[in-house]
Amino acid sequence: MTKAARRPATYNPRVNSSSSAHPLPDSGPSAAAPVPRRPIRELPDELISQIAAGEVVERPASVVRELVDNALDAGAHQITLRLLAGGVRLISVEDDGSGIPREELTSALKRHATSKISNLAELEAVHTMGFRGEALAAIHSIADVSLLSREAGGEDGHAWMLHGRTGELSPAARTHGTTVEVRELFYATPARRKFLKTDATELAHCLEAVRRHALARPEVGFAVWHEGKLIEQWRACHQDDPQAALAQRLGDLLGQEFLAQSLALDWQGQGIRVWGRTGLPDAARARADRQFAYVNGRFVRDKVISHAARSAYEDVLHGQRQPSYALFIEIDPTRVDVNVHPTKIEVRFRDGREVHQAVRHAIENALAKPRSAAGTEAAGPADPAAQGAASGLGAMAEAGPQPAMPRVQLGLGIQQPPAANPNPNWHPAWSRPEPVGHQVKDLSLLWQAGHARESAAATLDGQAGAATAFEPGQPAERQQPAAQLHAARPSIDPSLTAAQPLQSSAVPTSGADAVEPPHSGHWPLGRAIAQLHGIYILAENAQGLVLVDMHAAHERIVYEKLKQQFEASPDAGLQSQPLLIPATFAATPQEIATAEGCAEQLRQLGLEISPFSPQTLALRAVPAALAQGDGVELARSVLAELAQHEASTVVQRARNELLATMACHGAVRASRRLTLEEMNGLLRQMETTERSDQCNHGRPTWRQLKLSELDALFLRGR
Repeated sequence: MTKAARRPATYNPRVNSSSSAHPLPDSGPSAAAPVPRRPIRELPDELISQIAAGEVVERPASVVRELVDNALDAGAHQITLRLLAGGVRLISVEDDGSGIPREELTSALKRHATSKISNLAELEAVHTMGFRGEALAAIHSIADVSLLSREAGGEDGHAWMLHGRTGELSPAARTHGTTVEVRELFYATPARRKFLKTDATELAHCLEAVRRHALARPEVGFAVWHEGKLIEQWRACHQDDPQAALAQRLGDLLGQEFLAQSLALDWQGQGIRVWGRTGLPDAARARADRQFAYVNGRFVRDKVISHAARSAYEDVLHGQRQPSYALFIEIDPTRVDVNVHPTKIEVRFRDGREVHQAVRHAIENALAKPRSAAGTEAAGPADPAAQGAASGLGAMAEAGPQPAMPRVQLGLGIQQPPAANPNPNWHPAWSRPEPVGHQVKDLSLLWQAGHARESAAATLDGQAGAATAFEPGQPAERQQPAAQLHAARPSIDPSLTAAQPLQSSAVPTSGADAVEPPHSGHWPLGRAIAQLHGIYILAENAQGLVLVDMHAAHERIVYEKLKQQFEASPDAGLQSQPLLIPATFAATPQEIATAEGCAEQLRQLGLEISPFSPQTLALRAVPAALAQGDGVELARSVLAELAQHEASTVVQRARNELLATMACHGAVRASRRLTLEEMNGLLRQMETTERSDQCNHGRPTWRQLKLSELDALFLRGR
């Protein structure tokens, strides 16, 4: 039985369907009946405004954003927002700005009427939040709008009220400034009102719109009332330092936790400045809900900025975590087009690569410095020996000829210096740079500074024996023998016991020959005391206990050294391996153009791609390290990146991925027994290695347990 036979006899889609229903399409020939042609004519002004409102006003939050923009352009120092039913019944924005003169009030609600621009040159160099003049007219076409304003310093002793529906102008009372009331949103377009969410959801969107403005203008106070109750208030920050004002506003908006887990940044290039705060990799979130980017004070969502920020976090974020940041980009208004989106939330840069580089460099510079190094600066200057230890570049220096001394072979095959030297002319030089010509695979570079300090510690502790050293200001129960703090017997398994005194009869007793090691309190990551299960290094510093993942830490150190080697010769490129038989694949015109235009960048990546036919590319060489992979897929991904982003960024990312793989395989493995000298050398290198707080995969390399946290674990002082 056919579908037509199963239908009721009385069914007729053209008869039974009302004008609001959707009749089923008829498959017969009569369904293709031509539609009568309509003449081209101008639309009425009211319909034009309602079409514009559909682009500008999506929900109550869109109205809030436009009205707050106008208030900020008027020079307001305090903005009060009052809402009813999440903004659907009432949106009232009150400011203390310059106000609107009486004779200009009636023009404020007209289409494309504005005081912000007057010619094309001003449109191309917009520096105000609003500029097109269509917002109030669009809102007026779908809601009941009224304006109450008093000009600052005007001759009138009162304000003026403009009723949008009637156009009536009447005197009213208020101080200087403007109040815009929008009632019954979408009353003229009830179909649009059905798409609104609950009052709580619309209120949340309105709050987010105000929060974005408040973050960019710390000098302006904001208050939000809903149903007659004050729900949010952010007071104006009266501070001359922009960073301090921003920190205060960020603390009010996002909480003090965001401040504690973020870094200040301020980078300035030619014609562009990037400043603000960027979150630590440890504070990354599962959602991108704390990413605020502003261009000349305007909140934007731009792919160039977001990609640049994400690329700066590439090798310090774990998995798909999202960074947090508040970035403020200051650029010449003529170099950015803000008139590319009805809601002004998107912009277009004249030179997107320049902005991409600026944002990436600003964040990378802020993240590069190890957080452990900040502790050294905060603690104040240390003695020269401690400063050399913190530099992590110490080496053994010889002022004169040394006699042959027996050397001890330790866990990683590293030649260690003797515990003491009878030559009175020899002393360790803590700040001597590394010798030129060593390769990263020479792991002894990682431990040289540690060897020198452990030798000095053994010299001192040989004199002290079991003597006890007390630190001023510390409780007696926390005092430890100096020998236990500064020395260890190389033959003792450090994973089983802490450092023990090292007795040596060969140690000289004269004060001239004894070298005083720097106190471990000057070292941010402290002094190693043990190894746990061959995986973690335990160290003590001035704050308490430090836990270090030795593989992750060593992986980052090797990785950064490899990157430095490549940066020293950026034109060398990656080693490539020619294919015996070129791999051909179908390509789009854009891919073919990219392969021809970026041949040099592809060569640096170890790729050789050339046109084979008008619609085909041939892959003739791939990176040697990836010879066993899918070369065609690699070529496609690289071409896509080159077409969308800066070529140098793609080259650097590809290099870093290969170097990260090499560093992971070259780092010390778990369950490898290290001596205390090797552990301390690793800690000193961590303190001076960029991004040493995370490994190449974004995992943390160390954690700090403060004494107060340890005391709480054991209920001390309770």
